[in-house]
Amino acid sequence: MGKVTYQEAAEGYFEKRQLRRHAAFWSLWALGVGAVISGDFYGWNLGLDAGGFGGLLIAGIVITIMYYGLCFSIAEMSPALPHTGGAYSFSRSAMGPWGGFITGLAENMEYVITPAVVVGAMGFLSHDIVVDLSGNDGDWNSPVWWWLIFYVVFVGVNILGVEITFRFTVVITVLALGILAFFYVAVLVKGSFDSSLLTNIPPDEGESSFLPKGVAGIFPALPFAIWFYLAIEELPLAAEESRDVGRDLPRATLWGLTTLVLFAVLTLFLNTGVGGGAQSIGTSATPLFDGFKAVFGEGTGASLLALIGLIGLIASFFTIIYAYGRNTYSLSRAGYFPQVLSITHPTRNTPYVALIAGGVVGYALTLLIYYLGKAEGDLAGKIVGALLYMAVFGAVISYFMQCLAFIMLRRKLPDIERPYRSPVGIPGAVIAGAIALVALVSLFLNDDYRPGVYGTLVYFLLGIVYFAIRGRHKLVLSPEEEFAMTRGEHGAHLQEEGYGSTHVSEIETESSPPRSP
Repeated sequence: MGKVTYQEAAEGYFEKRQLRRHAAFWSLWALGVGAVISGDFYGWNLGLDAGGFGGLLIAGIVITIMYYGLCFSIAEMSPALPHTGGAYSFSRSAMGPWGGFITGLAENMEYVITPAVVVGAMGFLSHDIVVDLSGNDGDWNSPVWWWLIFYVVFVGVNILGVEITFRFTVVITVLALGILAFFYVAVLVKGSFDSSLLTNIPPDEGESSFLPKGVAGIFPALPFAIWFYLAIEELPLAAEESRDVGRDLPRATLWGLTTLVLFAVLTLFLNTGVGGGAQSIGTSATPLFDGFKAVFGEGTGASLLALIGLIGLIASFFTIIYAYGRNTYSLSRAGYFPQVLSITHPTRNTPYVALIAGGVVGYALTLLIYYLGKAEGDLAGKIVGALLYMAVFGAVISYFMQCLAFIMLRRKLPDIERPYRSPVGIPGAVIAGAIALVALVSLFLNDDYRPGVYGTLVYFLLGIVYFAIRGRHKLVLSPEEEFAMTRGEHGAHLQEEGYGSTHVSEIETESSPPRSP
């Protein structure tokens, strides 16, 4: 069997020299924060209904510890293995093709489902704003149409090119943070905050107002606490586009997480402590919109503020579309996914097939949940909650696998160049991985969203079956595969080190059972 060189495997991929001019520290920071910031606009609040204010607060502290352990690990691995495969490449080098595929598939599920969660809230919020401003509650003003419009527009912008993507991401992330900051200041200046509203959910018999569901309520609140941070780990996907990967990626990851922690704390306290408090905010599909109405009153003013608030949702929606495009592309480029998904645009050099395919799946999933749940009350909140749980399912599996990869890489490849080293090391990765497993189990404890989790599990298992039957026999020599096969002996600077010397048959040997003579 002949060689497949790095250049052939990556034919049509991005012009690296051009890209490196655009992925500096602030672009990477905005990419990480922008991917997550919609979590402060909606979704998190359903944790109040699941566990009360105290349950969500404790869950938030635990999950924050997990994310710091995870992000310190990622900050070390991403400049050491700076490939667009991100989490998949970490596990591939640490655990072989099976580990790489399981991690990549879980992360791909997370990144394809998460925009569906975000666009769900965008569609319902757009519908409510139009109703408030014009009274139109039918025909074209339907969440279904809004979802289609948002997917078409923002998948299209991502196809236009990565330079536009990074510039747009910086602007819209800063605007989203500004909107949240404006809300926080308005709540405090207008005296709208009432601490008694934090704990106004009637407690179950024998429980307190702080933990109205008891200690058991902490566990179903964990997935909603994850929503404050979910997708910050996408930054390694931009490694091949980073100007100074050894310096900027770790800094952007950790400063981005710290930014999110600050805003999560302010959102949890200030958005819960207005209007109808935890009891009302905990079941809302648009908690920030309800917060604006509590501060400024009903009417045009609040609706216009909510319209501006769409910016926060757009920031995450747009940015995570970038993530699933790169993740799908990298897995397809290496043969783990069907190779048609790695076709790039003839002039824009962007993975347009992967971007469109992820958009179609996300939109179809949103429609499926919408029509299945249409007969039930509180449709908007149930759709957001169900999709959120499904996204978290993929996320926590990938988190555990990345923490395991970190531990194994420390032992398996101790001598590869590591521009940054995690200050919490292996113990930090162990703690983060253990919390991720607890969060995975917690997904099955909420009866309202369990069917969606089961459906996601079935999809995950089908993906594993596909790889066992077909995918593992179709691997291609991509940069991630080359690095893993050579145990990093060429370093990470692919074009400078003469990549392309390993045969595809060697990859097949590693990923397949021994063949008889």
